[in-house]
Amino acid sequence: MKQDQTRQLSILACASGLVLAAIFFGALYLHADTPDWLPMMIAAIGGFELFLFGQGVWLKRAGR
Repeated sequence: MKQDQTRQLSILACASGLVLAAIFFGALYLHADTPDWLPMMIAAIGGFELFLFGQGVWLKRAGR
């Protein structure tokens, strides 16, 4: 299925955010040290995804 570039970027960001979150919580479960930047990176990717979601909702409403 062919997707536009914005949708592909959203899917890539979602997948990478989920992988990073799994690594972070796995490290916490195993009592391993986690880098200080990892929670900030997960939050940044989450914020980016929320922005794209909001933009999609806004554009759907504007198109009506």
